[in-house]
Amino acid sequence: MSATYKWIHRVWYEGAVSGWVLLPLSGLYWLLSKLRVLLFRYGVFRSYKAHAPVIVVGNITAGGTGKTPTVIWLVNELRERGFTPGIVSRGYGGSKSGTSMRVDADSEASVVGDEPVLLARRGLCPVAVDSDRVQAAAMLVDDGVDVIIADDGLQHLRLQRDFEICVIDGERGLGNRRLLPAGPLRESPQRLQSVDQVLVNGVTEMRNAIAFELQAFEANRLNGSLARPLPGFKDTTVHAVAGIGNPQRFFDLLRAQGIQVIEHSFPDHAAISQADLQFGDDFEVFMTEKDAVKFGKNLSDKYWSVPVEFEMDATKSAAFLEQIELRLRSCRI
Repeated sequence: MSATYKWIHRVWYEGAVSGWVLLPLSGLYWLLSKLRVLLFRYGVFRSYKAHAPVIVVGNITAGGTGKTPTVIWLVNELRERGFTPGIVSRGYGGSKSGTSMRVDADSEASVVGDEPVLLARRGLCPVAVDSDRVQAAAMLVDDGVDVIIADDGLQHLRLQRDFEICVIDGERGLGNRRLLPAGPLRESPQRLQSVDQVLVNGVTEMRNAIAFELQAFEANRLNGSLARPLPGFKDTTVHAVAGIGNPQRFFDLLRAQGIQVIEHSFPDHAAISQADLQFGDDFEVFMTEKDAVKFGKNLSDKYWSVPVEFEMDATKSAAFLEQIELRLRSCRI
């Protein structure tokens, strides 16, 4: 973990006073953001309506919040209710994410981005990447999708939306509540009042927010030879590799299973190579699912991925999904 990353973390989440030097840049960020919103509002910049309802799942903070597992859960729930969902993504980190591309389970993460490949594998639905989500949405409609889920699209104003979901990390919250770069916020906290639903990854006391948890039950060898319940690794020492927005959440998840963790943090979407996984010992190497898609199956038995599952109280999830379904049905009329 770099010294700059550690300093930013102290500024955003621990109240380090040295972050005051960034406030002028946050003021400029606020001004440009407001100007951009006004240009869309008054038609200087155009927004577009897709030929299918659009659900946006995003956040107002930089860094990981549990958005990707939320999208996977939502896709599976909508499919069970008779919809044909598809996902549009920016494809951040992919070398060809600036052009419209279809993504499947065998796509190269280095080309289309790591999150889209994970979404294609776990969501089992059409996925399209493009920095212009309007074009990606049109591609999905051509493929027969009847509801589009925009992954990380709250700030992508060119694509009109019918339902907005904002996901917040319950541990980090909104940090120091300042805009980038003096704080983690992409938009002001008031933005939460205009979204249709706030979901919180962890415990929350926020009014009208719904809490969920990410649970891990097993580890899967990257070469596909074995899946093993996580409790079976209790009291063993492993290297834990995480190139996600909040690596500490992954490390804590493993420690909650009684596993001794040697931490290896990488920047979000980092291009981790096999050389980065050589630690000079025989300990098992655990990594997140998002990092695992960067590697093929030609790895030894010591390399494992740890999938996480989205869990929400059944009563609350039923009411939430009914709200979404009613909105989608009304869009079809």
